[in-house]
Amino acid sequence: MLVTVCGGAMFWLNNEPQLFDPVERARLHADMHNHANVTGTATTAALLEVVSTMLNKRGGYLSNDILPPWVFLDNVPNWEFGALTQVRDLARTMRNDFSRSQTQSSEDPDLSEADPLFHYANNRWFPPDTEGRYEKAMVFLESYLTRLSDPTQPDAQFFARADNLGEWFGLVEKRLGSLSQRLSASVGQQRLNTDLAGDTAASQSTATPHEMEVKTPWLQIDDVFYEARGSTWALIHFLRAMEVDFNEVLRKKNALVSFRQIIRELEATQDSLHAPMVLNGDKLGAFANHSLVTANYISRANAAIMDLRFLLQQG
Repeated sequence: MLVTVCGGAMFWLNNEPQLFDPVERARLHADMHNHANVTGTATTAALLEVVSTMLNKRGGYLSNDILPPWVFLDNVPNWEFGALTQVRDLARTMRNDFSRSQTQSSEDPDLSEADPLFHYANNRWFPPDTEGRYEKAMVFLESYLTRLSDPTQPDAQFFARADNLGEWFGLVEKRLGSLSQRLSASVGQQRLNTDLAGDTAASQSTATPHEMEVKTPWLQIDDVFYEARGSTWALIHFLRAMEVDFNEVLRKKNALVSFRQIIRELEATQDSLHAPMVLNGDKLGAFANHSLVTANYISRANAAIMDLRFLLQQG
């Protein structure tokens, strides 16, 4: 009986949140808190909503649970870590770039408090627990959003500039590039070492083989898969919100359609998994390889981001 109950609870808890409309959530958030709809509110509200969903979804936050049946679940905790990675990157970019007019300007006091709280250990259950730290970070984000919407507080700013968007895209490139490589390694590959390619004067700490086999361990394939789904889930919401805040920048660069295509590619990673487990078939075998399919969409989105980032750097 106990095994049946635990199995049912695990099935019910093993659930990924659905996509939501961050622009509509930002509008509702503004109405609820009497915030003005100014530049930056959509992105900030999207960050708040993503964190709130991560903490309050079905079953709550699972990464730091130590009791059964929660401790036996690993798909959702990996999903949470993927989403958290994007939250951390955006929070740091808002602190270092979006809220500052130049490198010598002062950082926003609320964002400087929220940023390190999101970097707190994601699996700590003993006080101060992880959820408490992330909820505290949300309080500071809410304070920043309130000040941002108040015309009497010009010290709170969100600068929607091409160079700021490019800085954040630089982080996104690295995250998606890593996920794509790890997903592709589900079947194993012989890769040439290109670590020092393109710079004859480059050096590295220790020597590495000219050719190496890269393969994700079998027991980690589903971990990487769900981390990628969580990361792209959060990224989709951030991009949809930034389409509003950076609309004029994207229109001036004639990049709005390209921006939307990136979102479209990432949305394909959120299709439902019509299988009882993450399959790891051969590249051209009889069975599907879910990791390679997801890696394809992520790689296409990442290539488009690289092109768009180059476009943003042009005058």
